[in-house]
Amino acid sequence: MSDLGKMLVGFGMLLVIVGAILMLVGTLSGRGGWIGRLPGDIHVQRGNWTFYFPLTTSLLLSLFLTLVFSFFSFFDRR
Repeated sequence: MSDLGKMLVGFGMLLVIVGAILMLVGTLSGRGGWIGRLPGDIHVQRGNWTFYFPLTTSLLLSLFLTLVFSFFSFFDRR
């Protein structure tokens, strides 16, 4: 039963961290910030049609999450 408790605490901490990151991202991008507007992000606007694909932002987020999960898996092996 203690393993289940540890897992629930871990998920709770992860949710708090993800929530804080999402609040920070919303604050930065809402005021003309750089998240979502990096060089390499694709934004096409023609008349009333808009296409947006945050390619560079997605790659940086993927790299960051890979490093974070690798860091946690390193400590899990011990």
